[in-house]
Amino acid sequence: MPKDLIIVESPAKVKTISKFLGKDYIVEASVGHVRDLPTRDLGVDEEHDFTPQYEIIRGKEDVVKRLKSAASKARKIYLAPDPDREGEAIAWHVAALISDDKKEIQRIQFNEITKRAVLEALEHPQTLNENLFDSQQARRVLDRLVGYKISPILWKNIKRGISAGRVQSVALKLLVEREKERRAFRADEYWPFKANVAGANPPPFWVEMHKLDGKAIKPGVNHISTAEQADALTEELENGSFTVESVQEKQRKKSPAPPYITSTLQQDANRRLGYSAKKTMSVAQRLYEGVELGKLGTTALITYMRTDSVRIAKDAQEAAKELILDRFGGDYYPPKPRVFKTKGGAQDAHEAIRPVDVTLTPDDVKKHLPQDQHRLYKLIWQRFVASQMAAASFWDTTVLVAAPRTLWRAKGERLLFAGFLAVMDRQGGDAELPKLAEGEVLNVEELKKEQKFTQPPARYSEASLVKTLEELGIGRPSTYAAIISTLIDREYARLEEKRFVPSELGFTVSDMLSDHFQDLMDVSFTARMEESLDNVAEGKMDWVALLKDFGSGFYPTLDKARTEMSKASQATDVVCDKCGKPMAVKFGKTGEFLGCTGFPSCRNIKNFTRDEHGEIQVQEREEPEDTGVVCDKCGRPMAVKQSRRGEFLGCTGYPDCRNIKNFIRNADGVIEVVEAEKPKVMGVCPECGGELLLKQARTGSRFIACSNYPDCTHAEPFSTGVPCPEEGCDGHLVEKSSRRGKIFYSCVNYPNCKYAVWNWPVAEPCPKCQHPILVRKMDKEKGEVLACPQKGCDYMRPVDEE
Repeated sequence: MPKDLIIVESPAKVKTISKFLGKDYIVEASVGHVRDLPTRDLGVDEEHDFTPQYEIIRGKEDVVKRLKSAASKARKIYLAPDPDREGEAIAWHVAALISDDKKEIQRIQFNEITKRAVLEALEHPQTLNENLFDSQQARRVLDRLVGYKISPILWKNIKRGISAGRVQSVALKLLVEREKERRAFRADEYWPFKANVAGANPPPFWVEMHKLDGKAIKPGVNHISTAEQADALTEELENGSFTVESVQEKQRKKSPAPPYITSTLQQDANRRLGYSAKKTMSVAQRLYEGVELGKLGTTALITYMRTDSVRIAKDAQEAAKELILDRFGGDYYPPKPRVFKTKGGAQDAHEAIRPVDVTLTPDDVKKHLPQDQHRLYKLIWQRFVASQMAAASFWDTTVLVAAPRTLWRAKGERLLFAGFLAVMDRQGGDAELPKLAEGEVLNVEELKKEQKFTQPPARYSEASLVKTLEELGIGRPSTYAAIISTLIDREYARLEEKRFVPSELGFTVSDMLSDHFQDLMDVSFTARMEESLDNVAEGKMDWVALLKDFGSGFYPTLDKARTEMSKASQATDVVCDKCGKPMAVKFGKTGEFLGCTGFPSCRNIKNFTRDEHGEIQVQEREEPEDTGVVCDKCGRPMAVKQSRRGEFLGCTGYPDCRNIKNFIRNADGVIEVVEAEKPKVMGVCPECGGELLLKQARTGSRFIACSNYPDCTHAEPFSTGVPCPEEGCDGHLVEKSSRRGKIFYSCVNYPNCKYAVWNWPVAEPCPKCQHPILVRKMDKEKGEVLACPQKGCDYMRPVDEE
């Protein structure tokens, strides 16, 4: 009898959902997107309403074949990717590939992966949301137009391989503008004072100078600015008296924050756990899709984590109320349930991020979860429970103390009722002050002054950048992690002490884009575009009209930039010490450097850094170490050199002599050459008849090359002997290594065939899904295994002893 087919996005959900659905259902995974714009072409018909030209993503052919097969046998088909724009797009593309006029394809959505939520969704299926898909499609086409049209201009004028992005470029501009503020900043000296004073009642307490000559003290505006002024004031204060001018006491209530949305979760996870936005979303995804909880089996722990709504379902509020009353008592629950207001412009399609089952406390699940998952679940659980609890109550005391020319202040805080703080990891507040009376003279136990300097605006952390992007309306919470990753991956910025520092490349890209694409780099323009995309999602605007309106300004600007943008060259005041011409900042494969503007006549280069004001500091090369090793090919001395893989000995006659050797240092620090093993002979060179030798690239992978190099340059990759499993491809898999030295195995016909796997391939078909090859890898529990490399297939068996 035919069964109903449910197609979800992730293989992890298959296991979770299959656990509580009956035998009448088959659950399959699309493993993310199945179709997209082509990777090597624009893929957008600009002349005909920006029609996208979608194609099956390379490597997803088997997934599509499996979905089509399952759909052909199914009674009903339900599409259940994630409940957002990307999920709707996945559903549309899957529907386009498996559509059958004889069967109705319906869309179901659930905010949490529980039996109740899934069954309820199946009882209320919907049609695909065309408006939501059009919104995602418009965003995808916009991003493709910006990336594909602008990036080649940047390649020509700055550096090949870099890119521009519609939203990422504006985020980069924020980092660059903040760095420019820091460079322009000039510090002011100031001297803050504080005093330890004691009254009739213990204990002594600290007061800080609040006003000077009747004006509030503000560093950079009104402050003690020299040591002489500080010494003079110290003398006045030591000869004067400190008297209590006023004591103000009042009760204060503090209400809990709303439950997390995507952006606030990313901010708190960064501030409190040190997680990047990318890691936060990855860990949250696993908690949402389901984790193994012993006797409970695979269980989803949190609701959908891509949301900007603070709304909470009624049954979740009731569950929280029961837990609060049971664990803390009636005083800890507010007079009526808390309802938080979602800010204007936010999508209210989903609830806030909360535990699926609030009775599963962090302590209950700790033994089943990796540390990163447990810490994030604890954060989400505490925030949700706290959001439903009573306010905390404090008794605040503010004391003003008068002294010669100055007014001093101290603040005290006493917790009267913990309220929601009872469930939180509370940070310490202000100390409680002793009982004081107006007019009371205080004894000065200690008077402190300290020289300080005003600080430049702080660089953005991940948390503060996400907060700023959200406040400015740039991007959407679901895109913040990708924006940040792109800035780092493209080397436009780096993280130093968890703060973003734009690189020279980032500065150059941002400035050139700002000069030639002012609208694209304008914060308000980008925010308005997000509003327009929201209007498309709500059916208030046509997606093609949006693109045409964008194109009316974009294309003329693009044409102008192609002719007016010139080669990037940051001139400097540094003079070349070889030819006397000025040096300029240039960009190479390994980063930025100073290059002589007399190139190619003069090839002098220097490394450099910048000081806190952005001034260039040339890094002079150190004198090479005397290694005592002489090149056995040309007789020149060999020097210690540095590569990505570490130190080696290189001939000082480079580039005329390219001889290199490995070395070690003995116990006395003396260099000893390590002679390389004689390479294995692999055959005869087809070009010159010499020996073919097995060699190793600097990045780690093996290859075969002629022994007569450099006279004969014949070389070929090291073959695994396994035919490429890609349908229609006649290639075989060869050993390669990434730029970072990780070994992988890819088709010899690259780039025409892009099939690749990370582990050693074995020419044996998978018994479960019939994929043509298996791979040999290590499993933490089973040791060395043969496993299927195909996404969505979990076939694995231990390697036979023989």
